[in-house]
Amino acid sequence: MANLKDIRKRISSVRSTQQITRAMKMVSAAKLRRAEDQVAASRPYSEKLQSLLANLANRVEASSHPFLGEGSDAPVHVLLITSDRGLCGAYNTNLSKAAEAFMASEQGEGASLTVCGRRGNDYFKNRSDRVLTAHVNVPGGVSLELAREVSAEAARLFTEGDAGSVYLVYSEFKSAMTQIVRTRQILPIDRGEASSQQDGDGVSAEGDDEATDYLFEPGAEVLLAGLLPRYLETTVYQAMLEGAASEHGARMTAMDSATRNAGEMMDALTLQMNKARQATITGELMEIIAGAEALNG
Repeated sequence: MANLKDIRKRISSVRSTQQITRAMKMVSAAKLRRAEDQVAASRPYSEKLQSLLANLANRVEASSHPFLGEGSDAPVHVLLITSDRGLCGAYNTNLSKAAEAFMASEQGEGASLTVCGRRGNDYFKNRSDRVLTAHVNVPGGVSLELAREVSAEAARLFTEGDAGSVYLVYSEFKSAMTQIVRTRQILPIDRGEASSQQDGDGVSAEGDDEATDYLFEPGAEVLLAGLLPRYLETTVYQAMLEGAASEHGARMTAMDSATRNAGEMMDALTLQMNKARQATITGELMEIIAGAEALNG
């Protein structure tokens, strides 16, 4: 049995760890509220843009824009969105494994990879040589500028024929306890499903607009040329916001679990310390009694 000094040191260490995890939980909870507000504010814009795109794309030929074409026979390209920081449970591992499983499938055979987030880059650094670009430790975190840079790179690979299609792997935020890994094709754009792609939940976005007869000025092709790159940027940016909210939710849940585990460990160590102290006291009493009996005998 460990001595009392060692047990007290362990209790002190666990208590310090518990204070850190409790503080990290509070910080993540505050960040989660802001991230959740950003996700909620951006979803209506993304949904309306999808609805408008569906209405507009169905009025033109597929050959009117490269994003509406079939794509080349080149391997697919995968955009993986993870976080730069850890201590958020299995959040990053689930995303990286989902991307790895997709790349190992027949559909993703020979796929190249763009990683946003240091954790995803660390996962694939020693597992694959197909990482073309890695965006890690980006100052300011999620930003529209980063989404534009990532989407522009994906668009270039697709239009130049280096990628036959582009898939996005990200975490959809449902709640602090629930984050769902999604694998979604973003290029080429499926005109028939553009209005129903609701980041994976299959709910139509403003479905009533599909039957609305709009008058376009200038022509639909001109508007489409400006709308499709904006749609791609918005899709990537929305996925980044969803990922940020999912990260904070996963970290808050993980730190809450760690705080409770630390409390249970301290209770167990305190019980062990009390037993060790009682055993020490009992031993000393037995020695005193034995000594007294020896003197009396």
